[in-house]
Amino acid sequence: MGILDGIVEWVSEQVMNALDLITTSVLGTLGCDMNTFLRFFPAAETMYSIFVATAVGLVLLNWIWQLFKNFGLIAGVEAEDPVKLSIRSVLFIGLIYFCDEITDLVLSIGGTPYDWILTSELPALNFADFNAVLITILTVISNGSIGIIALILLLILAWNYIKLLFEAAERYVLLGVIIYTAPIAFACGASKSTSNIFSSWCRMLAGQVFLLIMNAWCLKLFTSMVGSFLSNPLFL
Repeated sequence: MGILDGIVEWVSEQVMNALDLITTSVLGTLGCDMNTFLRFFPAAETMYSIFVATAVGLVLLNWIWQLFKNFGLIAGVEAEDPVKLSIRSVLFIGLIYFCDEITDLVLSIGGTPYDWILTSELPALNFADFNAVLITILTVISNGSIGIIALILLLILAWNYIKLLFEAAERYVLLGVIIYTAPIAFACGASKSTSNIFSSWCRMLAGQVFLLIMNAWCLKLFTSMVGSFLSNPLFL
């Protein structure tokens, strides 16, 4: 069983070292800003101007169409009030042009509690130490070879932690998509018939920022649990 224990110990160490690497890279790059998103998806910033031009075109097209219906050229078709329509159209064209600044403001507001969570003081954490602690505990409560049991527990821990990291990365990518398609959502707010789409987009943006903050909270909560366990492994 000596060779098997050696193999199990080596695999366990590699698994925990990989978790160390993933934790450092993911928590350091994800946040309520689009720097990492643009580094991996640079075309999003290039094509942003296309969405702005498309959004302005949609607002102007809707404006002309509603005025066309208002002047009675299409009988029996309900149209929006021309004064209110004009005010909404001009307002949302301005919002489309300043859409990037508006979304940056939202991200900065959401990034404040996110940074507070990431910079909070936690117990010292080194995932590579977790294997030794786990083997020590299992040795106390077991008499035989416990390497395989330790490896299984480590793999379960690693798999669930990686799923949590992947969920945080997925939220971040989805937030980037929402941010860089924002002009189209603002264009929908210029018309009364499509304003519900703009309202849904606003709720979705706020929800994604909140979920990103909660994912960071869950990750830090998980790492704090592991840190406390490493500092007091036999205190149950």
